[in-house]
Amino acid sequence: MLRQLLITLATTMALAAPAHAWWDDAWTTRTRVVLDTADKGLALPSAPTDVVVPVRLHSGNFDFGIAAPDGADLRVVGADDKTPLPFEVERFDGINELAVLWVRMPTVAQGSDKNVLHVYAGNDKAAAEAGPKVFASDHATVLHFSEADGPAQDAAGGPASSAPAVREANGLLGGAARLTGTPIGFPPHPKLMLAPETGLTIALWLRPDATAESSTLLALGPVKLLRTLDQVEARIGDEKLAGAALPASAWSHVVLTVGAGKAQLYINGQPAAQADALLPAAAPTLVLGEGYKGLIDEVQLLPAARDAGWVKLAAAAQGMDASFIKSQKEGEDGAGGGDEGGGYLGILLKNLTVDAWVVIVILLVMFVIAAAVMVTKAQLVSRIGRANDRFLDRFRADLSSQGLSKEAGDYVHSTLFRLYTIGEAEIAKRRAKGMQTLSGASLDAIKATLDAVQVRENHALNARMVLLTIAISGGPFLGLLGTVVGVMITFAAIAAAGDVNVNAIAPGIAAALLATVAGLAVAIPALFGYNWLASRIKTISADMQIFVDEFVTRAAELHGKT
Repeated sequence: MLRQLLITLATTMALAAPAHAWWDDAWTTRTRVVLDTADKGLALPSAPTDVVVPVRLHSGNFDFGIAAPDGADLRVVGADDKTPLPFEVERFDGINELAVLWVRMPTVAQGSDKNVLHVYAGNDKAAAEAGPKVFASDHATVLHFSEADGPAQDAAGGPASSAPAVREANGLLGGAARLTGTPIGFPPHPKLMLAPETGLTIALWLRPDATAESSTLLALGPVKLLRTLDQVEARIGDEKLAGAALPASAWSHVVLTVGAGKAQLYINGQPAAQADALLPAAAPTLVLGEGYKGLIDEVQLLPAARDAGWVKLAAAAQGMDASFIKSQKEGEDGAGGGDEGGGYLGILLKNLTVDAWVVIVILLVMFVIAAAVMVTKAQLVSRIGRANDRFLDRFRADLSSQGLSKEAGDYVHSTLFRLYTIGEAEIAKRRAKGMQTLSGASLDAIKATLDAVQVRENHALNARMVLLTIAISGGPFLGLLGTVVGVMITFAAIAAAGDVNVNAIAPGIAAALLATVAGLAVAIPALFGYNWLASRIKTISADMQIFVDEFVTRAAELHGKT
């Protein structure tokens, strides 16, 4: 009956489970990415349309082992799991398991957790897509600084910088440019034409050095972003917007929008200054970092004034703590690896380093041994305890104790019966030598023999108990060793890769902590089991000591000199 009930329940749950669409069966894995703009996510003042957002992939949300080594099999599909979305790969590092994709989304709705896209991989026959550039349609200039060295390349299709730029591996989204006061210039091109009727948006990330020297962050003809005494200000011709803090040694997102006679300056997605300003018509050149010392990354110029929703989304999505972007790895059966209850263990096991695996395997062996010892010992002391109780009842009920030796089958597990048989054998041996009564010396000799048997019985009871003490004391230390080494390896990999995003760090740290959990999982049951067994063994030992005294006393009464 119970079996039928369980089968019915399992069938009902299977039928009730939601179906998971799959774009193409040739791809074996995907990552589901959600831009949560609901109350617990990112509250947007407007719903931006036709936006390009970064998607960070790491070992916690993407299976680099299945994907092509260069990411050629990557595909991005919309929420309906049918519509391919344009995307570009800025970076794909299969060794360090880090990647950055830029995906164009038709819209990002307000107050919704249904802003979904899927990143597919796992098709060894797929070739890299050669579609149109994601930034080509509505961006004038996009600088990722993701090249290893040489001139900075324009992802929007414009000309590269006229001079090489020094790269910094540990940038915001991978690489960044390090400026030391010497500007980086770009030749003029048609997309940089300024026109009052179209407007302008300038967005860039900055991490200034500690110095507070005045510098020009960006100059586009009459439009400039300046830094003066840790403050950022914007100038459109003779108009000035000032007063926003630009702290040193921290990444800040600076955005200037000009359009419809208004200019707005934003810092980290928040409005900082506003003024009436008209964008002058000009055919300017772009210059970055004249007098500026520090890092610069993700420079984007758009020939349109984007609204506050676009600015806030860009700042949150591109920043290091893009917590409103939630992603999870899914298999071909649609099973998730992120928020689903059973999926967390999968993430931890996937991100375990080799040293952590070695430690966990050792701890698993220790747990098996400790469990075997606890089970066998528990069975042993239980059998001995029951047999001793039966024997004592029989022994104390018959003062002469006649016939007990013939009942060995009933007390085969009793330590007291074994002491009794040895004592009876000692008495019989002396009687065989003609001793009808036992002297005090004979009784002492019998007691010494019984004491020796008791010591051997105690040794047998405590055999292998040391394995439990090893598990109790050694398990946590082994687990801690695995955690410390795993954390060290995780941070070393992040430092080498240059991506300090919390989503890239968290899986490795969480997996490293699994070694400590494994150590405690070995030690805690062993501790409880050891204490219980030690208590039972102590009771059996005390019973044997009492029985030896009781047996010698009865032997003296029955066979001693009167």
